[in-house]
Amino acid sequence: MVQLTATPQSALVDEPVQIRVTGLSPFQVVCLQASLTDEKQTLFRSEAYYKANEAGEVDLERDAALGGDYVGVHPMGLFWSLKPEKLLTRLMKRDVMNSPFQVQLQLFEPYFPVQYESARAPMASLTVERWYVAPGVTRIPVREGRLRGALFLPPGEGPFPGVIDLFGGTGGLLEFRASLLASHGFASLALAYWRYDDLPAFLEKVDLDYFEEAANFLLRHPKVSSPGLGLVSVCKGAEIGLSMAIHLKQITATVLINGANFIISNPHIYHGRIIQPAVCSIEYKSTNALGFAEFYQVYTKSEIDISQSFLPIEKAQGHFLFIVGEEDKNLNSKVHAEQATEQLRRNGKNNWTLLSYPGAGHLIEPPYSPLCRASRIPFVVPTIHWGGEVIPHAAAQEHAWKEIQKFLRKHLIPGETSQL
Repeated sequence: MVQLTATPQSALVDEPVQIRVTGLSPFQVVCLQASLTDEKQTLFRSEAYYKANEAGEVDLERDAALGGDYVGVHPMGLFWSLKPEKLLTRLMKRDVMNSPFQVQLQLFEPYFPVQYESARAPMASLTVERWYVAPGVTRIPVREGRLRGALFLPPGEGPFPGVIDLFGGTGGLLEFRASLLASHGFASLALAYWRYDDLPAFLEKVDLDYFEEAANFLLRHPKVSSPGLGLVSVCKGAEIGLSMAIHLKQITATVLINGANFIISNPHIYHGRIIQPAVCSIEYKSTNALGFAEFYQVYTKSEIDISQSFLPIEKAQGHFLFIVGEEDKNLNSKVHAEQATEQLRRNGKNNWTLLSYPGAGHLIEPPYSPLCRASRIPFVVPTIHWGGEVIPHAAAQEHAWKEIQKFLRKHLIPGETSQL
C-alpha cells in the first residue's frame, strides 16, 4: 500500500518537514504536488518528479528531484517553489493567530498536462499545517497614543528581549515575522507607520519621534528586558531602521535587510530637524523583458555624488547585521551595505556583520517562503522586479533567519552565546 507521510504534520512555518513515500514499485517514477490557498483565495502550486529506490521508497531528504519546479536534493523544495496562479502575488499571512496555511500534498503517477485529460485521483494525499505562531504566544493590539501595531509576547513571565519589526513600501500592518520572532522567545512589536488605521495614507515624511515613542513603549512593558532593543527591518523599513539606530540610544542590535544607507524620497524628521533624501537619478530606471521596473541603478549609476547624503552610521552605538541579496533588482543593496560598512571601518568601528547572498533577491522572508520575483506596491505605477533565483534565494532565507536570531540573542541577552 502506497503511503505518503510528512513529519511533523503541524509545525511553525520556519520548521522543516520530512516528506517520505513508501509502498511504491522499485524505481517507480512519481509526481509530488503541493498546493495552498491564501487568505485572498489565490491558489499556489508546486510539483517535482522523483524515482523510488529499489525498496520502493522516496525520501526528500535523500533523493534528488528529476524535474518539475526544481531539480536536485531539496527537502523543502515543494514549499519554497510554490507559485501563484494569479501572477504577481506575494504569499503573505495576515491572520497569524487563528489559522495556519493548509498545504495539501498529493502523490500522482506522472502524466502529460493536457486539458482534455480527465482529473486523476492521487495515489495518496495529506494536509500539512504551517503556523506563524507557537502555542502560548499572545497578541496584544497596540493603540497607545498615536502608536499602531501588534505586540507579540512569548509564553511565560519573561522578561524577554524586545524587538521592533518594520516592513517597507507595502504599508499596513504585517505581523508574520514578529509572530515568528515571538515564537522563538522575543517580545516583538510589529509596528505600522503608514496605510493602517488612522495613520497617514501616504508617506510624505518619516517622523522619527513616532519610532522613538514605539521604542519607549516597548521598553516600558514589564515583560520586556532592558536597556536595549533589537530591530528587524527590510527595504524602506531598513532605511528607517538605520536612522533609528543612529538617533535612538534604545536600539542596540539592528538587522538591515536590503536597505539603503541614505534616505529615499521622504525626508526624516527628528526633534524638528529635517534630514533630506538623496538625489534620485530616475533616468537610470530600467525595464526587463517582462515589463517589470528595476530601480537598483538610480542611486549608483548616476554621475551625481550622493555620498554627502549617506547617513552617519558611525554615530550609532549598537551593532548591525546587514543582510544582502546580490540579485536585488529594487536596490543595489550590496553596494549600499558595503558603503555603510566602509564608513564604519573608516571611523574605527567593527560593530557590524555583512551577510551577502549570491542569487538572492530583495524580499528575503522567513525560511521556506516562496520567492516573490515581482509585485505591485501602493503609489508605484509599474510592477517592481524584486529579483532573485528560486534555489539560492531559498537557501539565503534559511541561513539568514538563523543568523538573525543568533545576532539578536548575542546582543540583547547578557551572557548569551551565538548558538540558537
